[in-house]
Amino acid sequence: MKIRIKGNSIRYRLTKTDVANFDRDGYLEETTSFGAQVFKYALQRSANTELAAGFNNNCITIYMPIDMAYEWTNTDRVGFESTGNQLYLLIEKDFVCLDNVTEDQSDNYPHPAGVC
Repeated sequence: MKIRIKGNSIRYRLTKTDVANFDRDGYLEETTSFGAQVFKYALQRSANTELAAGFNNNCITIYMPIDMAYEWTNTDRVGFESTGNQLYLLIEKDFVCLDNVTEDQSDNYPHPAGVC
């Protein structure tokens, strides 16, 4: 799972394995160590009716409604977004990049426009 933050916008991009693990467990977490401190970001299934986010104990958690999570993990739906609060939230499947990049993309979803 990757995170992108810009201003009041948070975007998570998940690989095929990430999506499968989230579908199975209802929770996915990544960590980044900064010496003695650890930053975490997580995606969690919830009883909410829309995407929501929280920040506690150095962890950003985006809460995804159960019905939304089921649709997203079991269909070709690319993602969901929310603009209903102070934060813009976007959860999406990670596609193979069309540009040449050095990162491993073997677990990414095929890009709808095709790979060059």
